[in-house]
Amino acid sequence: MEPVIRAQGLVKRYGGLTAVDGIDFAIYPGECVGFLGPNGAGKTSTLRMISCVSPVTYGELWVNGKSVQREARRIKAELGVVPQGDNLDSNLSVLQNLLVHARFFNIPGKVARKRAAAVLDMFQLQDKADSKVDELSGGMQRRLVIARALIQEPRTLILDEPTTGLDPQARHLVWQRIRLLKSQGITILLSSHYMEEATALCDRLVIMDSGRMVAEGAPAELVRRYVGAEVVEIPVGPTQEDHERIVNTLRQRGLEPEDDGERVVVYGENGVALPDETEYPDIVRRPANLEDVFLRLTGRGLYGE
Repeated sequence: MEPVIRAQGLVKRYGGLTAVDGIDFAIYPGECVGFLGPNGAGKTSTLRMISCVSPVTYGELWVNGKSVQREARRIKAELGVVPQGDNLDSNLSVLQNLLVHARFFNIPGKVARKRAAAVLDMFQLQDKADSKVDELSGGMQRRLVIARALIQEPRTLILDEPTTGLDPQARHLVWQRIRLLKSQGITILLSSHYMEEATALCDRLVIMDSGRMVAEGAPAELVRRYVGAEVVEIPVGPTQEDHERIVNTLRQRGLEPEDDGERVVVYGENGVALPDETEYPDIVRRPANLEDVFLRLTGRGLYGE
């Protein structure tokens, strides 16, 4: 099967900053692939290059067999894109935003109106068709941006943090619609900061850090590979000596503890017995999850864009 999107040695630089540092990946028809990483990891830069919004600095990038460096116009006509920010026209109504967008794709008026009605219904915005964008809540505006990306019936959909700012009910509505689109054979690229979202929607994940790919695989596979089945959290006393004592004790047993300042976190992936309540009475034991993978691979500190 030929990939829908393929990158080789992909690099993006902004002056002296390398945002994407020589990554390779392939995305196949009908997949939902998630890009995860801290702020500044290179996720959005990668999606913007695929969308032909930002030029490639070095390397090769193909979408539907076309080079983004040489056939950007044709590629844009085939993609549905939901950017990170809401870029709706506030001077137009909800319906007008959709119809104007349809004109960019030379969609006949009657067809555009029929499709607009369908996507408004899909995202429960049909009663807002004549409302101005500024009259919508932030969550409604976000749903409208996603609906707009579907007006040309794309076979590939790029979603850059699609549910940021949505309340739980609206987020789950969007998840349901994304699953529906995937069931129809649409290829989906998704960047997200929500680990639950990535687990629920994605067949495969690419985890990025500092512009590079640090892991790739199915969500459950990544949890098994990098964390194991169980995680133990040990509350630690206030002094540095308390932290060092527990960390050193666990390392002597062959474990790889992480100290987040308030607790020591231990993963059970290497077969070494985890500590229990007889050693640390306040211990917390829980199943491992994707957030553990994310923090283990990208670190627990914060850094800027």
